[in-house]
Amino acid sequence: MKDRFSREITYLRISVTDLCNLRCVYCMPEEEVPKLRNSDLLSFEDIVEIVQMAAELGIQKVRITGGEPLTKPGIVNLCREIADVSGINEVSMTTNGILLPTMAMDLKKAGISRVNISLDTLNPQKYRNITRKGHFEEVINGIRAAEDAGMYPIKLNTVLIGGYNDDEIEDFVEITKTKDIEIRFIELMPIGEGANFHSEAFITAETILQRVPELEPMSHREGVVRLYRLPNGKGRVGLISPISQHFCSSCNRVRLTADGRLKPCLHSSQEIPLKGLRGKELRQAICQAILEKPLKHELLSPAFPSQAGRCMNEIGG
Repeated sequence: MKDRFSREITYLRISVTDLCNLRCVYCMPEEEVPKLRNSDLLSFEDIVEIVQMAAELGIQKVRITGGEPLTKPGIVNLCREIADVSGINEVSMTTNGILLPTMAMDLKKAGISRVNISLDTLNPQKYRNITRKGHFEEVINGIRAAEDAGMYPIKLNTVLIGGYNDDEIEDFVEITKTKDIEIRFIELMPIGEGANFHSEAFITAETILQRVPELEPMSHREGVVRLYRLPNGKGRVGLISPISQHFCSSCNRVRLTADGRLKPCLHSSQEIPLKGLRGKELRQAICQAILEKPLKHELLSPAFPSQAGRCMNEIGG
């Protein structure tokens, strides 16, 4: 299905929970956060029905997100049911990787073709500081488990934060020289807890090209990602720049929150409730969300934070 600006909307990101086993500094406050009541959450039956209707309208790709999706009881079965929906040709997941060692193989068998794993530093102490709860070795074990399960290509999501991890840019890029991994540098966004960072933390993705000038642009881009490669490198480097070079004109996605609201744009407060809808009403609501997708989001900067109205753990990464 096309929106008003002739963009083909083929990608649905589904948050299955607002809960997470980490507390990353740009995502969630350190203290315990209010959580959704079970009665407010979409059931698995609800989610599958929404995916079925979305597939009829042209959605082909689904990404499972959270919070941390692997903390959701029964997540493997849900992934299997979504992968079995006619018209869905790819199901992937964004995860912090902590629980992958015991789940990667089952997820792969259930239909999760690949994973994006969040990793903002290669320094164990900094990892602890950024995540507040995590241990570096746990995520490394998760990456290995994804490799062993054949979840290729593995992509590492690295939020680029001035004063936190910009001194590790070359180290991250170096990984792609010998490993078939894609490092995705994502500009820090002023959304939720991210809006509280000082302006110096918001550095552009172009910093990567300045620091590693030998990176060569690849002939194609993948959705919202500009792709580069080291000469003779096995992996790739992706740049995602929602602040400095927004990609709204090619955005092909909508987001479903854990409490059943469809967001046409990440940075808009607009949400269309789907929970409790069935049949024709559900179809009309999804069509409404797609047709109301804005041409672009408002200006984003430390002085102009996102209008999303939620933290990222509530929306889905």
